[in-house]
Amino acid sequence: MSKFRKKKKGLPALSTASLPDIVFMLLFFFMVTTTMRETDLLIDSPRLPSASEVKKLERKSLVSTIYVGKAKDAKYGTGYNRIQLNDKIATPDDVPSFIYLERDNVSEAEVPFMTTSIKADKESSVGTLADIREKLRDVNALKLSLSTHKGDVIKK
Repeated sequence: MSKFRKKKKGLPALSTASLPDIVFMLLFFFMVTTTMRETDLLIDSPRLPSASEVKKLERKSLVSTIYVGKAKDAKYGTGYNRIQLNDKIATPDDVPSFIYLERDNVSEAEVPFMTTSIKADKESSVGTLADIREKLRDVNALKLSLSTHKGDVIKK
């Protein structure tokens, strides 16, 4: 009888010693790359209107968002025509300065690709939206997106 036995051929057991390192590395990666919401809404979350044709926005870093809706706090006024630009309640006259500030935050080559997104509550006045569009036209911010959610459009 031989002194040495032949080893069985087969797959070796998978080592799990490095598994905690991989999990923590993934956790750290997602913590670093995730961005938090940059603005706190001072208006109630807008109930977006329905649309049959929707398209996702590309390059969200070049999107400036204007919120229109009912203010959460009575000190900002009542009604569905409150405008929020970044973290403050504003008027349509403040829209041009908001657009200029947003343009200053991007490089000159990316300015033509900037889009302004209006997230308006479906109860908001069309006059308020028309005032915002007029102010955007004055500062040559012509790429405009009206936010909606995909759903059936009710025809009356």
